[in-house]
Amino acid sequence: MPKRPKITIVGGGNVGSSCALWAASKELGDIVVLDIPQAENAIKGKMLDLAQASPVERFDCKITGTANYEDIQGSDVVVITAGLPRKPGMSRDDLVEVNVKIVRSVAENVKKYAPDSIVVVVSNPLDAMVYTAWKATGFPTHRIVGQAGCLDVARYRTFIAMELGVSVEDISALLLGGHGDDMVPLPRYTSVHGIPVSQLLSAEKINACVERAKVGGGEIVKLLGTSAYYAPASGVIQMVEAIVKDKKRILPCAAYCEDLYGVAPGSKGAGYFVGVPCVLGEGGVEKVIQVDLDPAEKTLMDTSITHVKELVGVVRKLYPDLA
Repeated sequence: MPKRPKITIVGGGNVGSSCALWAASKELGDIVVLDIPQAENAIKGKMLDLAQASPVERFDCKITGTANYEDIQGSDVVVITAGLPRKPGMSRDDLVEVNVKIVRSVAENVKKYAPDSIVVVVSNPLDAMVYTAWKATGFPTHRIVGQAGCLDVARYRTFIAMELGVSVEDISALLLGGHGDDMVPLPRYTSVHGIPVSQLLSAEKINACVERAKVGGGEIVKLLGTSAYYAPASGVIQMVEAIVKDKKRILPCAAYCEDLYGVAPGSKGAGYFVGVPCVLGEGGVEKVIQVDLDPAEKTLMDTSITHVKELVGVVRKLYPDLA
């Protein structure tokens, strides 16, 4: 009898706990949520609370809260949400320095206790943290991936659906590049049940939806006073589901690119993790899909890639052994 997949989530804050909720509700497998020792009782309590929802919501899985890395052994997928949010007055480099230490420590423990897992990184700044996890685990690049475009595409699709007054299920869209300002919008790849969105909305309204998606996180922070968590977690679990169910979903993720999208052409081993459409299945990132870009889109993509390289450069400067 096949065993259930094992999904570990490192970081028991709002995003990590929401990941556990979505994964349990979809009955994707047994779930372990690991937090720091100071929060051990809290995460055990949260996961016991979630387990007690199973009779009502009708999902069967083992749900564990822990602060012990030994409990992640045998994990098929490890989601890393651990890290501090950017605080007022904190520079991008400051955030990198703080979170590299955290993500590196997590990744080294993943390497030790879950050496066969596929790692999904959520921690920010994402591009630098995916790179850090790759270097610290030493895993092959197809087993390291970052949650990049799934959230942004979800926001973009939501706003298009709101504008049109139609179901979000009928909106198909694609975004490339980084999160927020580094997003590369592709309205010409957006359709509504196969109908190009340009036939249904003006360029001005489409652009307004793109711009709102770019600042979607900031809009939530202004209203809520903290970062979003339901939608980011749902984007993560969309990726996890594709992996544990071997669905071969084409999703926009931060995947390793080498000689693709103009990243490190002809330089083996010198690639970067960039937001691109890729096929996710039981092997992790099974294929990166190259889409044609017009000159304006390529310029935006080149800018996004440049920012990725700058972030990785900060990591390499701070920690030469991760170069």
